[in-house]
Amino acid sequence: MSKEGKYIIHATIRCDGTVARKDVVGAIFGQTEGLLGDQLQLRKLQRTGRIGHVDVSLNQNKGKVQGEIQLSSSIDQVSTAVIGAALETIDLIGPCKAVIKIKSIENIVSAKRVNVIDRAKTLLLEMVNSGQDESRNILDEVRAVLTLDSEKDISGMTAGPSVKDSDAIIIVEGRNDVRQLLKFGIKNAIATMGSGINPELIDIASKKSVVTAFLDGDRGGRLLLMELSGKLGKSLTHVTFAPVSREVEHLEGKVITKCLNQKETAGKVTSRIQSELAKEDDAAVGRGEELLEAPEGVKEWATMLEGLKRNQAIIVSEDGSGSEPIGASALESSLSESEGAVGLVFAGKVTDRIFTLASGAGIENVIGSSVGKITRKSGVQAYSVTDF
Repeated sequence: MSKEGKYIIHATIRCDGTVARKDVVGAIFGQTEGLLGDQLQLRKLQRTGRIGHVDVSLNQNKGKVQGEIQLSSSIDQVSTAVIGAALETIDLIGPCKAVIKIKSIENIVSAKRVNVIDRAKTLLLEMVNSGQDESRNILDEVRAVLTLDSEKDISGMTAGPSVKDSDAIIIVEGRNDVRQLLKFGIKNAIATMGSGINPELIDIASKKSVVTAFLDGDRGGRLLLMELSGKLGKSLTHVTFAPVSREVEHLEGKVITKCLNQKETAGKVTSRIQSELAKEDDAAVGRGEELLEAPEGVKEWATMLEGLKRNQAIIVSEDGSGSEPIGASALESSLSESEGAVGLVFAGKVTDRIFTLASGAGIENVIGSSVGKITRKSGVQAYSVTDF
């Protein structure tokens, strides 16, 4: 049995007459005998396994024959090329005129290598998108032989070449993020370009089964997630972030793969980030748990709580005087009609509703029977009688 060749000679054949495959094979061995010297005698080379079986396929039509010839070779490039050239000298097959032309000489090893590279990149991308564990060295091995694909432009957005055809896409912030992912063989990334969400991106995402947002590990990345979530809705399926304070465009290959493997469902991440941003915003405007020492004038309002029924309130004017007790149901309308109110005394727990009503009336200080963990909100400071 002959061993598998390193090259395959591909040739076409045309005959003016009817011939059979055995006639073609006989002509190849017979008419090249003695032409190439003893070292390249085809029969001898076939017996030693240095050339393989001659495959011939023929199609007969109206007394003429067309077909293809394939001949595998395990000898060197030069000798294989000489054999190919020798096949073109055959001009008769039996009594029929014939023309043989070499289409190509295929390097099997190179072809297999190309197939391995393409398949490895496909498998790597599937592994990243499905969230499977990182194969230890596959990224480095594939990267060593990858030829980077060119980035594309889709309605002003920089994108990898597979964005339109792939069933999954990765949304990043900028052009350099796409280029960094391309560097490591990830070809289905598309950038928002930092100028709002392009309607074309919304349309593309709606047609994909997996849409992953891969964002910078800073506040900007979290804000972009909120924007993406609002625009894409349920089309956004997964989210992952670069490590804290790092940007996607500067990540190493292993870090990129790790981040993508650790992606979470979009709804879960969005809720968490929304809560974090809300806390940061509250802190920025002074909302918190710290207690401030009440001004002397405010402390004096505490006496107004005496005699108030539960959930009744008194509006404090600029001169320090208090209104008549107001029931909870009438408090909103009373505050909206009041002029010059500077404080509110409430016989109950200071809740979000009390903060909102006080803020709307321009009141900065509130005294209640009790206060929750939040003592400052929307520019209103709350005190409990126990604080004095």
